[in-house]
Amino acid sequence: MDKNEKLIDLMSDFSTAMLVTRSSDGALDARPMAVAEVEDNGCIWFVTDRNSGKVADLMLDDEVAITMQSSTQFATVSGRAEAVDDQEKVKELWSEAWKVWFPEGKNDPSILLLKIQVERGEYWDQSGFRGVKYLLQAGKAYLQGDRPEKDESINATVNMNN
Repeated sequence: MDKNEKLIDLMSDFSTAMLVTRSSDGALDARPMAVAEVEDNGCIWFVTDRNSGKVADLMLDDEVAITMQSSTQFATVSGRAEAVDDQEKVKELWSEAWKVWFPEGKNDPSILLLKIQVERGEYWDQSGFRGVKYLLQAGKAYLQGDRPEKDESINATVNMNN
């Protein structure tokens, strides 16, 4: 698996993410979002309220950052966000858990989709055997007064445009 596929595979494991936008005063705002879908090409879909502050932010600056983490896996990506008003896609992605935010269900008129075209990212995967491997590498580097060797199965930077 190459590092682009590894990043996409890792992102697919997360159900929530922090979406970071730039507000009108230039401040960075982050908020938790339920991940609706991660496509095979790395695009990430979220569902939001069309009247939310993040939608207003994206009208001024469509560049976003997304962070995802568990206790042993981490991913951060950046790219461009697009508001998509597509009722068929909403029906395809719909999760009953979202009814908390959209009481009228998948036909709620306030639903808007956000599609993030990921441009670049980085991952850290220390799950399972990779975590043990990293601990061994880190221990060896510590004893030798050095740094652990780079291992793309554990950490890599990805340019999705290549």
